[in-house]
Amino acid sequence: MLKKVLIANRGEIAVRIVRACAEMGIRSVAIYTEPDRYGLHVKRADESYSLGDDPIAGYLDPARIVNLAVETGCDAIHPGYGFLSENANFARLCEQKGVVFIGPKSSVIHGMGDKTQARDSMRAAGIPITPGSDGNLENLDEALKLANDIGYPVMVKATSGGGGRGIRRCDTPQELKTQYPRVISEATKAFGSAEVFMEKCIVNPRHIEVQILADSQGNVIHLFERDCSIQRRNQKLIEIAPSPQITPEQRQYIGDLAVRAAKAVGYENAGTVEFLLSGNEVHFMEMNTRVQVEHTITEAITGVDIVREQLRIASGLALSYRQEDIQFRGFALEFRINAEDPKNDFLPSFGRITHYYAPGGPGVRVDTAIYTGYEIPPYYDSMCLKLVVWALTWDEVIARGKRALDDMRLHGIKTTANYYQQILEHPDFRSGNFNTSFVPDHPELLNYSTKRHPSEIALALAATIAAHAGW
Repeated sequence: MLKKVLIANRGEIAVRIVRACAEMGIRSVAIYTEPDRYGLHVKRADESYSLGDDPIAGYLDPARIVNLAVETGCDAIHPGYGFLSENANFARLCEQKGVVFIGPKSSVIHGMGDKTQARDSMRAAGIPITPGSDGNLENLDEALKLANDIGYPVMVKATSGGGGRGIRRCDTPQELKTQYPRVISEATKAFGSAEVFMEKCIVNPRHIEVQILADSQGNVIHLFERDCSIQRRNQKLIEIAPSPQITPEQRQYIGDLAVRAAKAVGYENAGTVEFLLSGNEVHFMEMNTRVQVEHTITEAITGVDIVREQLRIASGLALSYRQEDIQFRGFALEFRINAEDPKNDFLPSFGRITHYYAPGGPGVRVDTAIYTGYEIPPYYDSMCLKLVVWALTWDEVIARGKRALDDMRLHGIKTTANYYQQILEHPDFRSGNFNTSFVPDHPELLNYSTKRHPSEIALALAATIAAHAGW
């Protein structure tokens, strides 16, 4: 079993990993840059080390992080998600230095990170993929010819992209002429590569992903699916497990496809295979070679601790479960509570949290690194909290989600919580009838009025009285 793990991340996922290590008797090491000096992951880890003043550079320095792991006696590094989690060079450096990378081999990360290579691997394994370019596009002329052949609309995508970035939809040749250079520019800035490819745009699909686990003995299982169709500009907002929109036959088929995909590339550790569903047609989209933000809802319906399994697999142990052991019960929702103002085009709302009260009760889980008095820095992703609810039925999980969102008190910043209440009220969502166009198709949901809870009014009155009294 691993003895000491350096966590190459920050925020709630770092706290999540610290807790898993603590339960397994593994020492945890946190890293931080100056804006994160008072971060909860720094407070909770057994040891913590500064990476300097620059808010970003330290978290993106593979050599420094791996050397720090060696110097502090760590036998493994957990990359979490984001930052270096899907950086093949980082994983390769760990392999060279004799530090276990808690994830797949560097060759697999590279192969799945290159979207054209991933498509080739899936095609060879018999996994259905969307029509598109056989490789990277050479120039705009080739893009225009291919788009004409496969038919508009098309998607131009960064080959090394991820996280919803480096993607543009084009409905006409003129749009393709405009967007093609923009994607190249975006890809170069975000991923350091100007390579792009094209896929046929599947209009208004459902976005379904399958959680997989694989050990070094060749065992691969899936933990059923998550529905990530509620998204804005390719960024997920609310995730659901299992999907209320697919049949048991589709569920088994997609799960089998995900296991086949993982076996085809020699996958190891936790990962996610993402698909687009249109009617009964299933298309492979991409494989995420890391733990996902939304792993929480899969844990809620299956009872499997995914981070614990990651640590076990990295220790060389076999999976704790066989496929026949995996069952799901009920439904779970995850709300990504972002520090954003939905009524102002989702403008980021960073700053000090003046009051925070976590929701609770049966079937409620909160993964976060915030606390009262914490200052949300402006340098990172806007997600400040993950609210997860579970219940036996679809109607009950919606009711529990509404109650938990209303329970939460998060003052000092704007968040997306009230907006999610509107989504839960919409008849299409309540009936389980939605796809990736739900958010853009319902701009009226942003026309909500912000309700003031009696406790909030009391706090505001107290602050006013104190100010006038000169306290």
